[in-house]
Amino acid sequence: MTILKTKRLALREFRRDDLEFLVPVLGDPYSMRFYPHPLSPAECETWIERQLHRYESEGFGLWAIDMQDTGAFVGDCGPTVQMVDGIREIELGWHVHPAYQNRGIATEAALACRDYAFSELGLKRLIALVRPENVPSCRVAEKIDMHIEKETHHGSEGWVHRVYVTARS
Repeated sequence: MTILKTKRLALREFRRDDLEFLVPVLGDPYSMRFYPHPLSPAECETWIERQLHRYESEGFGLWAIDMQDTGAFVGDCGPTVQMVDGIREIELGWHVHPAYQNRGIATEAALACRDYAFSELGLKRLIALVRPENVPSCRVAEKIDMHIEKETHHGSEGWVHRVYVTARS
């Protein structure tokens, strides 16, 4: 199911048969250098199942990003529930296939998802959890009008993450 479209992109719900396309994104050592480790195919399969569950339980989750002109799968973007310092937050996250990075895809998708979250989902606040050394994702957050609210230790490794925020009244 297509959720939204931009000039170049179509964002849709993941399907189980997206596994072959997701592994090169979440399994790539360079793309996943700010995460504990690249994901194995089995971990990517679990990741897709988690998105399918999120669609059912929350009504949203990370969505697949396809190029409109070619249909090529290029990554994911969307809102997910995260616990940050004991508070339930909605995080806007993104990952882009290494071959498609540095083309503005993450920014275009994140901007569209941000606007969708505010207008269609009725959310009032979004965060992005970004490790300070992840300069490309810091730039995406800043380009979609997020600002740093604080830093926190997040995830099973307890790594420092910046909590970027944007809000609507």
